[in-house]
Order: sequence, then structure tokens, then C-alpha cells
Amino acid sequence: MTIEQIIILSLIQGITEFLPISSSGHLAMLPLLTNWQDQGVMSDVALHFGSLMAVIIYFWRDMKKIFSGFLDIFRRQNSQNRTLFLLISLSTIPVFVVGYILKSTGIVNDLRSLEVIAWANIIFAVFLYIFDKIGSQTKDLQDFSVKDAVMIGIAQCFALIPGSSRSGTTMTMARKLGYKRDESARLSMLMGIPIILGASLLLLLDLSQESDVSVQLDAVIMAGLSFVVALVAIWGLMAMLKRVSMLPFVVYRLVLGLVLIAYIYM
Repeated sequence: MTIEQIIILSLIQGITEFLPISSSGHLAMLPLLTNWQDQGVMSDVALHFGSLMAVIIYFWRDMKKIFSGFLDIFRRQNSQNRTLFLLISLSTIPVFVVGYILKSTGIVNDLRSLEVIAWANIIFAVFLYIFDKIGSQTKDLQDFSVKDAVMIGIAQCFALIPGSSRSGTTMTMARKLGYKRDESARLSMLMGIPIILGASLLLLLDLSQESDVSVQLDAVIMAGLSFVVALVAIWGLMAMLKRVSMLPFVVYRLVLGLVLIAYIYM
């Protein structure tokens, strides 16, 4: 992999991972629109690992609470932190189950196409617009409940469709449930940590068995670059959502979807 490819992939991942515009969709488009070889799952997860570190650093206070909640289970203490940890864990169960089914049946590979990415961008952009428009802005992380964890967790399953966006599907459902825009983004990112962490652990196993030093070096560089870019992107998103609606992301996704459809059918 050339340094140009590494930089472009890292920029795309870092910018798009936590914005509701689908990082996996953008990464999947590259080899389909260029002469580049598919960067493969290992590169995808290396990029996600850098993003994972960024969200952990940015939300370190929340992470401290979640970790404390995990310890409270063994201390047999009922606390808000323990509840938060359990709810975050509950919200990830649906996507792990559905993801396993799609992977074991091979369906996940059939979804990696430009046509799927195009239509997913358009369809889920419409849902994002509608629920952002009608959703109230009254709830924050303190209001996170079992019902909300289940509903947002189910919505997260649609993120297995390239182009739908994990951040987009979870933020869409959070807005429908009445969470403030910036709180919906905060909740979405915290919910994404276990998923990205699980995939990253698989990467570490693969890298430990990888004898090609260049592959290991590429993975480290991509993780580092995506970390820096993602950290800046998270800061920008949280500041932006305190001032504006989801409309800019909706417009971007609609335009991207329509351009891809025109490219496919013309």
C-alpha cells in the first residue's frame, strides 16, 4: 500500500467514522471507484482502532464512569455508573447477534456494492431528516433507559448495511426518542466503543500472526493518522450539533447517493 493510499484512507476514516455519513461506505467505495485493490478487513479495522482511541480520549470522563460501573458489578454496588455500563452493554447485543448471522451466512459480503451504498445513503438520510425534524430535545445521557438501549441497539443493526452509517442509525433513533442532538452523538459514540473494540481485538490477533513487517507498519500508521483526524472530527461534530440541525449531513448523503446512482446507471 502506498503512502498516498494510507493518508487518504486515514483521512476518510477519521473524518467520517463518527459523523452520520458512513465511514464503511466511504471506505468500500474507494476500490470500487478507483484502480486500488480493496484495502481489506485488516486495514478497515486498523483505521477503526485509531478512531476508537480518539473517542476514548475525548470522552474520558464518560469512560471513567463506565469502567467504574463495570467494577461496581463485582463490588455488588448499585450505582448510576453500573446502570450506564449495563445499558451500553445491552445496546450492543443486537448488532453482535445480527452481525454474526450475516457474517456466517456470507450475506455481509453481498452487501458490499456501490448500489447498496448509494440507496442506503439516500434511504437512511431521509429517516435522519424526519426524526431530527420531529424529535424533541429534552433527554440526555442521564435519561438513558432499558427501552432506549434496546431501541437504539436494534437501530444499530442496520449499520451492517454499507452506506447506512452506524453513527447515523443510532443518532436517528436517539433523536426519535427525544435526545438532544449533541447528546445523541455522545450516546452513539459511547455505544460504538464495544463494537469497534471487538473488531480491533481481532485485528491484533491477525497482526501478531502477520510476518510481513510492511503490513504491520501500514496498520500502525493508519491507526495513528485516523486517531488524530477522528479526534478533531469529534470535537467539530459536538460543537456543531449544539448550533445546527442534522440537515448538512442529510444533504451530503442525498447528494452522494444520487451521484453514485448516476454513476452506476449511466
